[in-house]
Amino acid sequence: MHKGRLEAFSDGVIAIIITIMVLELRVPEGVSLGDLAPMVPVFASYVLSFIYVGIYWTNHHHILTVTRSVTGPILWANLHLLFWLSMVPFTSAWMGEHHADTVPVALYGVVLFMNAVAFTLLSRMMVRHEGVESTLARALGPDLKSKLSMVIYAVAIAAAFYQPAISLLLYAVVALMWIVPDRRIERVAG
Repeated sequence: MHKGRLEAFSDGVIAIIITIMVLELRVPEGVSLGDLAPMVPVFASYVLSFIYVGIYWTNHHHILTVTRSVTGPILWANLHLLFWLSMVPFTSAWMGEHHADTVPVALYGVVLFMNAVAFTLLSRMMVRHEGVESTLARALGPDLKSKLSMVIYAVAIAAAFYQPAISLLLYAVVALMWIVPDRRIERVAG
């Protein structure tokens, strides 16, 4: 089946996710710059989450650029990814309000980890459908950065039970690793 509907639906869901995240930001009661200070952790959580959703959106776009068609199982794998992405606003808001607490910071990491798992599953299913000699397969290759990201997420989740600030730093490190869109597909596709 044609990939256009999957891409359009995914873009719409991701746009809604970003909208929900920004709606979680509350206007301060006062009018001075000092009134913004208590909002810094919430805003930082929003920025980090916005970057993560943007990373998934750009990489989703890249893999669909070189994908010819999709199958029913690929549609379900995509919904699996969208489910985990849709959890980002909730965990982001909770972590923003409780950035020094173990459970909100760890749960944020679990959601990031599951997003990575879901994207990897979707990518692998698309490679299997397109074929091992496809442009997508050649572009993605062994995908070491994805594997390293999942390891860092696992360490960050565990670190939340020791020192949540370490987890926050590790989440930012992974975001920085991915901030530049994945150029492998652009190189292979020409």
